Amino acid sequence: MSFKEKMQKYYADSFMKKNGDRLTQVQGNIISVKVEQKAVLWIFHKLTATVLVKPDRSRNIVRCIYKRNRWFKKPEFMTLNQGNLVIVQGLKSTSGKKGDKKEFIQIMNIRNLSTKKDLVHIDGNSGEVKTIKKVRRMK
Repeated sequence: MSFKEKMQKYYADSFMKKNGDRLTQVQGNIISVKVEQKAVLWIFHKLTATVLVKPDRSRNIVRCIYKRNRWFKKPEFMTLNQGNLVIVQGLKSTSGKKGDKKEFIQIMNIRNLSTKKDLVHIDGNSGEVKTIKKVRRMK
């Protein structure tokens, strides 16, 4: 095992140890998307996206929030439309106060099943349909 693989394994194990019980995913249709972008002194950019998802065969609605801050460059967010079928992967919120019932999912990745696009591209995730072409040899 190389040094790089050991470090990846260590980071993955520590992340799972810290956040393993909070990991969750929701599959359903998008009800609404709200994207807010703010710039502070044209240098620091803030992006906040709130996505409401209605899970399949369920009556409840899940609120998902994506926050990114970046220096100099604007952070990117994928285009999502109402009615798209998505899988949202993220962490459940930890409630700050005892009586606070504002639960949401902190988005780590979104997989849009309607357009076959990802928010964060993963190497093992082969969303594109691979076509196999047969080549005939001429004699």
